[in-house]
Amino acid sequence: MAKKTYRSMDDFAAACGVSRPTLSKYFDDPTQIKEVTRKRIEAALKKSNFEPNLFARHLNRKRTKNIGILVPSMSDPFYVQVVSLIELELRAKGFWPVQLSSHTRPELEEEAVRTLLSLKVAGAIVAPLGAGSRRSALGRLTDAIPVVCFDSPSAFDLPFVGNDNMQSVAAIVQYLCRSGEPPVFLDVPHMMVNAGERTESYRATMLREGHEPLVIECESAPSWEFERLGYEQMQRMLARGGLPGKTLLCANDRFAFGAMAAAFASGLRIGRAEGCDIRIAGHDDHPLSRYTCPSLTTMAQNAPEIAARAVELLLKCIEDDGADRKVATPRVILEATLVMRESA
Repeated sequence: MAKKTYRSMDDFAAACGVSRPTLSKYFDDPTQIKEVTRKRIEAALKKSNFEPNLFARHLNRKRTKNIGILVPSMSDPFYVQVVSLIELELRAKGFWPVQLSSHTRPELEEEAVRTLLSLKVAGAIVAPLGAGSRRSALGRLTDAIPVVCFDSPSAFDLPFVGNDNMQSVAAIVQYLCRSGEPPVFLDVPHMMVNAGERTESYRATMLREGHEPLVIECESAPSWEFERLGYEQMQRMLARGGLPGKTLLCANDRFAFGAMAAAFASGLRIGRAEGCDIRIAGHDDHPLSRYTCPSLTTMAQNAPEIAARAVELLLKCIEDDGADRKVATPRVILEATLVMRESA
């Protein structure tokens, strides 16, 4: 038998014998209504093709169940990993994630902010572009809705969840010093606050370990193409007659991927085994780090906890929005874990 078709929520509510507000309550949370009424609605659903346009219904409210997620790039597997975890956390709590990327361009970050505001999202979880962000764009967003930042803090005083870069870089520097020649630090352009923190931690830890720090600044123009930057930097160093040391610590895994590729192309053997020419380590535990050849020694950021705490903070901010409370802006700083693999 063909299932019945209803043109609107009003038509379907009338067929169920319930009011429109009661039907709305059911689609928001079935536990809000009496069991006998819930069973009546569910029986009618089984006999029909009715699917409510929840998105449109939420847009008509002052506060929606939509949450914006804005990151610099969805081609970076680290952001893909964290955003996927954030999405699952939000879905489990009854919210709809709306994912946008700025594609590392300030004008597109500004456009994404306008889009999120037009969709009336209840709040947003944002990884800002850092130095590239337009202050006016993020300011417009934070004036309108609760915002939590992750990965890199905003210029505004906003709740933040991220990695403890001082702890994580110190841990890997100490490991590299204990296990072989002290590391030279291959830096990336400081487009994000966390890049500067990692460089600072390297310098301080090397001095504490009794070694002279040596930072090799990236000579290429600032770019998010970290693999290319690492490859070009390694090529330049090799062309000048050799490397400044036999242990290289890269500011992030993607830069390390490029450095490893250039070293391999030059005939260098990478690894910590006897007979290897150079050790290379990174930071972040990029999802592909374990599949490089050799596999990359790195520091693993706690992606599941970053996602869980960012969602927890945002939903608390949404709940408290408008309340006259004087509380410190929450900052959750999470420690990373050393992952020893074959490269160092």
